[in-house]
Amino acid sequence: MESLNRYIPYAHMIATVFGLIELGLTCYLVSPWWRAPGIYAFMLFSSVWTLLVLIYIALFPPYFPKSFQRTIALALEWITMIFWFAGSIALAVYYGSPSCGADTFCGCVEAATAFGFLLWVTFLFVVIVDTMATLKGRARGQRAKPVVGV
Repeated sequence: MESLNRYIPYAHMIATVFGLIELGLTCYLVSPWWRAPGIYAFMLFSSVWTLLVLIYIALFPPYFPKSFQRTIALALEWITMIFWFAGSIALAVYYGSPSCGADTFCGCVEAATAFGFLLWVTFLFVVIVDTMATLKGRARGQRAKPVVGV
């Protein structure tokens, strides 16, 4: 797992780009509705949540080291991974698998679902590597150093 730690900054960068794409897609999904369906709003929330978590992970260790807690960052990554899995499954079930044709709203729902699953896979990788690093550090009686870089 040590060798996988070097890929964490790249995974954070990928998650940032996918999070911004997902934010744009879900804003488009929510925009025509006065009362948007709950799953669209949840996916929009997950996009904003993801960007806030990535800001915490990227900016707090170098600029506010006393405020950064590795355990809290790991818990936020776990929560984010669960949000993306639940939201993507719910969106896929809610909308089904239609034949979109030239319908841009339908295509946007499919793209939001796909990017939601890509974000889930990205955070799954980050969570596995960070959890293993944290557990390995605790087994040795050391504090695990944060892997920084977005």
